[in-house]
Amino acid sequence: MKSVLGIIICAFVLWAPTWAQTVSVSQISGTVKDPSGAILPGVEIKVVQTDTGVNRATVTDETGSYTLPNLAVGPYRFEASLPGFSTYVQTGIVLRVNSNPVINVVLQIGQVSQTLEVQADVAMVETHSTGVGQVIDQQRVVELPLNGRVATELIFLSGAATAAPAGDLNTNKNYPTVTISVAGGLATGMTYLMDGGTHNDPFNNLNLPMPFPDALQEFKAETSALPARYGHHAASAVNIVTKSGTNKFHGDLFEFVRNYKFNARNFFATERDSLKRNQFGGTLGGPIKTHKLFFFGGY
Repeated sequence: MKSVLGIIICAFVLWAPTWAQTVSVSQISGTVKDPSGAILPGVEIKVVQTDTGVNRATVTDETGSYTLPNLAVGPYRFEASLPGFSTYVQTGIVLRVNSNPVINVVLQIGQVSQTLEVQADVAMVETHSTGVGQVIDQQRVVELPLNGRVATELIFLSGAATAAPAGDLNTNKNYPTVTISVAGGLATGMTYLMDGGTHNDPFNNLNLPMPFPDALQEFKAETSALPARYGHHAASAVNIVTKSGTNKFHGDLFEFVRNYKFNARNFFATERDSLKRNQFGGTLGGPIKTHKLFFFGGY
């Protein structure tokens, strides 16, 4: 099972979302009104991904509503502007995988050059999804201890997940993986998606190995009343997002060592165990064209 960590994983990920990524990206929606509560059509809405500088824009419709779909995960700056009103700016917004936060705006009368800035440090309220889920963010992916650095085991943090009997499902005929049951569902009843593409093993319908932690951005495990887009797997859905490049070069080198020489002998054993494991590699990401094209690779 642990041999998955010996697999070379190299992924070059562009930030710009495509139609195939709609289940692993996020969206922002809401309405815009004036201080009296009247709706405001024609308001220009703009969001900027602060790590990459990539921006998206739209305008509110006749009901004062707007939607910005297919946004990649990460930190954002939100702006709303309309002639005759002060510009509304909200920072500190962090979109998680498959999240749909609602940002309702009240524009104050004034000049567009005047800015009302709001810092959003609290978690965004989720009102669109019918499922129950939990995001395992990048900090926990990297910092929590993992036996063999198998990131799949972090699914157990979602609360409703437990180990499932492997039976004849997980054998040497297919990729080694971890058999998991979520909310009492079958281990073969889970949908795995990585960057929007299916990540189930066609041999046994279990998951293919996740990328190693340094190449993994975050993932979300969902269960209960899942949206229809997840297809025929009713037990749970796990959305995985790999890291991508930004406007700054970033990377790391690592080696994780486990060796019997560092271990104490078990009191009842005649000698120490013979475990020797060296897991090494690195990552590198950065801009190809600033604000437009990025790369990320991991080994």
